[in-house]
Amino acid sequence: MSRKTDIVVIGGGVIGASITYYLSKRGKKVILVEKKDFAFGSSGACDQMIFLQTKNPGIHLELAIESKKMYKNLEKELNHPIEFQTIGGMVLIETEDQMRVMKEFVKRQKETGLNVEILDIKDGSKIQEGLSPDLVETTYSPDDAHVNSLELIKGYIKKAVTFGTEVLVNTEVIGIRTKNGKVKGVETTKGTIGCEVLVNAAGSWAPVIGEMIGLDLPIRPRRGQIILTEEVPPYIKHDIISANYITAKYSLDRSFDNDVLGKLGVGLAISQNHRGNIFIGATREFAGYNTETTREGIRRILKHAGKLIPGIVNFNIIRTFAGLRPYTPDGLPIIGYVDEVEGFFIAAGHEGDGICLSPVTGKIVSELIIDGKTFIDAKLLNLNRFRHLT
Repeated sequence: MSRKTDIVVIGGGVIGASITYYLSKRGKKVILVEKKDFAFGSSGACDQMIFLQTKNPGIHLELAIESKKMYKNLEKELNHPIEFQTIGGMVLIETEDQMRVMKEFVKRQKETGLNVEILDIKDGSKIQEGLSPDLVETTYSPDDAHVNSLELIKGYIKKAVTFGTEVLVNTEVIGIRTKNGKVKGVETTKGTIGCEVLVNAAGSWAPVIGEMIGLDLPIRPRRGQIILTEEVPPYIKHDIISANYITAKYSLDRSFDNDVLGKLGVGLAISQNHRGNIFIGATREFAGYNTETTREGIRRILKHAGKLIPGIVNFNIIRTFAGLRPYTPDGLPIIGYVDEVEGFFIAAGHEGDGICLSPVTGKIVSELIIDGKTFIDAKLLNLNRFRHLT
């Protein structure tokens, strides 16, 4: 098999699917290549949150706010049910030390434009029943939301196909063709595809693709273990995380609760889907490409969940699973062309923010490739930001 296209996108997760959709929508001929099947990686092993409150104030939060705006019309645009719902979110605060850090974090988030406030636990318990009375305070934002990631990917792909996109699943990229320092195509297990632009949207496996052109990407897989309960009546009214989730993600203050955090990086994240299943997670641990769950990880998650929402431990567990989040040192994704090979574009490193940032990432990538510019300062997301630190 040998064929030619304008752009090859590597990766069938939510980022690759979004990029494929937005490029094809603007008239580009795209072939999407996935080594397994859609949502094989992080996108199929995650919760459903579009949680703005977990984003660092500044460009990270600005991207999330813009992405949330895009979500409002996305289901209609894709003509596919993605189960998008704005339900609000809470960050549970356990100690005075956490309160000190979260007050500053929330202050900067409000300055960035997020609608968020801090409530005492009595007022918080009126919004969400079942919270432990031992909690100090809680944040609340009405803007947090969630979506079905599998249906989201399906919607992106189905719509992209109507624009002429070709999709190759169970097809692994095994080499990249270059000539005179420019991308000329990719070698796959099903043949050669000629192209002038290659988008590396392979998530935690993006470094493997980077190595094919001698590129060392600062992306590491970070395992997140998650618990799924049986279907139960409405119980979690708003998406919930703990302050430890934010500190584990950004290493703001490692003194909060080392027994909970430790090497597992446990930070509570809870949401309930429209069927009634409750997602309870998650760890943030560096375990290579190991996607097995562990007794210790699941035990720590349940211990933390029961401490903050005691009644949640009464529900039966039907499944535990783990996914790999593509971590970068500064918590921001890497988006942009690289200097080494012309036409080689990276869109990876979203860690646990792929679902939240998928629409805005697709928009940014399509604008940079087609227009040569986008609505944000693209240098802030380019790979070169890490080189400037050395």
